[in-house]
Amino acid sequence: MLYESFIGHDLNIAATLLKQGEAVAIPTETVYGLAANALDEKAVAKIFAIKSRPTFDPLIIHLSDFQEVEKYVKDVPEKLRVLADAFMPGPLTLLLKKKDCISDLVTAGSPYVAVRIPAHPVAHALLKMVDFPLAAPSANPFGYISPTTASHVADQLGDKISYILDGGPCKVGLESTIVALSPAGNVEILRKGGLSIDDISQVAGPVEMRQHSSSKPDAPGMLTSHYAPKIPLIFGNIREHTANYPPESTGIISFTTPVDGIPAQHQIILSSAGNFEEAARNLFAGMRLLDQCALDVILAEPVPERHLGLAINDRLKRAAADRSTAFHQRDAIK
Repeated sequence: MLYESFIGHDLNIAATLLKQGEAVAIPTETVYGLAANALDEKAVAKIFAIKSRPTFDPLIIHLSDFQEVEKYVKDVPEKLRVLADAFMPGPLTLLLKKKDCISDLVTAGSPYVAVRIPAHPVAHALLKMVDFPLAAPSANPFGYISPTTASHVADQLGDKISYILDGGPCKVGLESTIVALSPAGNVEILRKGGLSIDDISQVAGPVEMRQHSSSKPDAPGMLTSHYAPKIPLIFGNIREHTANYPPESTGIISFTTPVDGIPAQHQIILSSAGNFEEAARNLFAGMRLLDQCALDVILAEPVPERHLGLAINDRLKRAAADRSTAFHQRDAIK
């Protein structure tokens, strides 16, 4: 049976389509994912095609329970198992040595696979209804702002996928934090995300940080330029930059305080109360809202470098990483 692309709440439709080898958008607590059977190469290939995602960028597999992990990986180092006990289900992904049942297409040829147990009740229920893990990168065109509502997915991919399972707005709003075991035997942060480094270090001790990759990443979400709006975004001291652009065509992303002289409808205040969790939830939706305005530029300021502020700044830096390309894309769209 075929279904027209639409938003709905029917788990049975989503599960049926996934079992048929189709790609379905699903909610998680971090962002919405574009899911398919991780054990079916043809289904996984649909993810790459729909997103226009390069096959050198690996995917995360999602499972319903940590007890399922050992079916797909060779071992779980004790330090990572401790983190799993503390933070799974939740916005944490572990990079582990894969078994042969996980295709090289999923891992971009790497012997390691990224594994996550989502905490969202709808995602958890869906994973219980299928007997395979779900490969599920963010449900957006590759390199663009990640979706945090079902309507965000529909706006960008609605004509390319069969079904969007609506689970409401994402509670975290940032992708998961990805960790691995470093050669020195320490926990290594490969991607900052919805679980803070402070929380991880309290459980695992001192952590190492991995730099982004500009060519072939070891884990998802490590590319230098990513999460970018079509309108060029500049990251830095916004009050210094505002003098360089017309106020009426300038967008602002600030942590707590608006900027004088810029129209209120062109300003995103991430959290007037200075709450990092609220700021994380509002980041991608705010970027997306400004990207739909008639603007020449978006100016974004760093938030304090602590707690989830590290991950928020990471996303803003990468959204601004290839500014010249963004200007050319904007000109091509006009």
